[in-house]
Amino acid sequence: MQSAAASYRFYAQNLPAALSRVSAQPQVGRDTAYYLAKIETVKTVDEFVNDRRLFGYAMKAFGLESMTFAKAFMRKALEGGVDDSASFANQLADRRYRDFVETFNFARYGETATVFDRARQGVVDRYVRQTLEEQAGQRSDAARLALYFERRAPEITSPYQLLADSALTKVAQTLAGLPASTSALDIDKQAEMLKARLPIADFKDPEKLQRLVSRFVNLSDAQSEPQTGVNALLARGTGVDQNLFFTLQSLRRGGV
Repeated sequence: MQSAAASYRFYAQNLPAALSRVSAQPQVGRDTAYYLAKIETVKTVDEFVNDRRLFGYAMKAFGLESMTFAKAFMRKALEGGVDDSASFANQLADRRYRDFVETFNFARYGETATVFDRARQGVVDRYVRQTLEEQAGQRSDAARLALYFERRAPEITSPYQLLADSALTKVAQTLAGLPASTSALDIDKQAEMLKARLPIADFKDPEKLQRLVSRFVNLSDAQSEPQTGVNALLARGTGVDQNLFFTLQSLRRGGV
């Protein structure tokens, strides 16, 4: 594999061109054409989740591909919507579920939920970016993590959000100088350690965020440790098992 820094720069320095190349790939084109042709015909939650190819495309776009099989779980989230702060989606620690439900907001808009651009081209854009990150992982696992972190970080406001996603946890631990074994600690202790060592407020500043990303890829190269498990972790949907664990944690506490 290439160095993390070199692989990251390969994609990040001309991201629009990289995204265009991914969009033009035959399989991506076929899957996108199917999605755009079918999504406008979907009127209910059941129609949505029961079309495996369509639903799988949407789930992958949000990095939730490995949860495509969990139809009952996703149906509950979609049917509950996000308007009520106590809804199922709003209680989940991982904000990707809330974003998914907000995009396909059947609870609020009913049969017209899929007419909005966010449910059409917005999802396509997410899918292409997700695919690009997967392909970056073929060059360097750490580069894929860096691109993923760069995309997700601006929406992060709490260490619990980092801990709800295994991939973000990996980046956060590296930046904070914490070993992977830290994940065995109590969730509140982990959050306390990250809050003390990682400037989460800087995530919203593009220049500061870029410095953090560069630091991560450089640290990854300096450590020169095999990371073959990272790409598999991301391919499973950025750590579903841990996400479900923190879902239970957040529900117990009444949300993060």
